Amino acid sequence: LTFEIVSNFGSFLAILFIFRHEIISLLRGFFTYVFIKERRKEVKKVFDYVIKIIISTIPVGITGFLFKDVIEEKMGSITILGFAFLLTSIMIFLVRNIKGKKDNYDLTYKDAIIIGLFQAVTILPGISRSGTVLVACLLCNLKREAALKYTFLLYFPISVGTMILGVNDLSGMSSSMLMPYFLGLLAALIVTYFSYRWLSNIVKKGKLIGFSIYCLFLSLFIFIYF
Repeated sequence: LTFEIVSNFGSFLAILFIFRHEIISLLRGFFTYVFIKERRKEVKKVFDYVIKIIISTIPVGITGFLFKDVIEEKMGSITILGFAFLLTSIMIFLVRNIKGKKDNYDLTYKDAIIIGLFQAVTILPGISRSGTVLVACLLCNLKREAALKYTFLLYFPISVGTMILGVNDLSGMSSSMLMPYFLGLLAALIVTYFSYRWLSNIVKKGKLIGFSIYCLFLSLFIFIYF
């Protein structure tokens, strides 16, 4: 679990670097709206966008807090993973050709709730968070680039929450493990960075069918051999 938290932090740093300009812009707009009344009109869209990110995060936060331990205990079998990969494959296949018309700030509060409910399902083992949220965004008629951006911006509150909940586990880490954990963090950072770039190009070109086929074969492999 400690290693999961450390490697997750590596992925967090990679995504933070990629979206650093967007995050700074969103935070600046949010706090400008809160503290400077005369500028509220010009940053209203940014403020609403941040609120929608928060709304989309609430369902998975509640689900994780209430059911995470139970789900991990009762649904951790390899067979469940097979069904999860199959479900992911079907979802991606169904949205493979959707292009969408909504841009970033065209996202509605209803869309934010729907995306949040989809994200809550990802607490189930084997269900891809980014894949499921991307599917939800496309179903809500977001453009592919807007869908990809919202998907990864939603990663931040989830990742921060995971790290906060796991702080106690880090306290027992021995000094002899510092180097292996640092290498794990570094590996996660590098792989996440290049994986995002690769994924971004695939999504923009509308070639999601490859992920669908991959998940399908992974599911079949599990059903046949396990």
